[in-house]
Amino acid sequence: MVQIFSTFEHSTNLELAITVLEKNGIQKGNIFAVPLTNRKTERRLFDSIHNADGISLISTGAALGTAFAVIGASVGFKLAWGPIYWGLIGAAGGFALGVCIDVFYYKVIKKQQRLLRGKNSEVILVIECEESQADIVEDVLWHHFAIGTARVV
Repeated sequence: MVQIFSTFEHSTNLELAITVLEKNGIQKGNIFAVPLTNRKTERRLFDSIHNADGISLISTGAALGTAFAVIGASVGFKLAWGPIYWGLIGAAGGFALGVCIDVFYYKVIKKQQRLLRGKNSEVILVIECEESQADIVEDVLWHHFAIGTARVV
């Protein structure tokens, strides 16, 4: 006996795949569909010591802070407080602006792209069949738009 695992979006393609499998001789008792619960909470923006996602919120802030510090120090020679204070003010302002840009980008723009872009696995389909039927079962699953398949002997 072989077990074939596949993931699907919850759609009519899943129902059609199950129907075609039953017509090809797979019994109802050998087909098992498990609905998944997808993530409902948003990702955290700030990393912890145990969890990091590779997104840095300070890289743009550091770059803008440096640029604004140079501009502030240059202009500060002509202003009342001098180049040091205006350089520090420029660095703080540039850093804050960069962090705000990154937060806006990852909270608003990336969230919309993530919602629009993805196919999410919503159902895992487990089929138990004979080894001679495994290739036919996988072909049926791929033909009905499975997101992924795996075969366990």
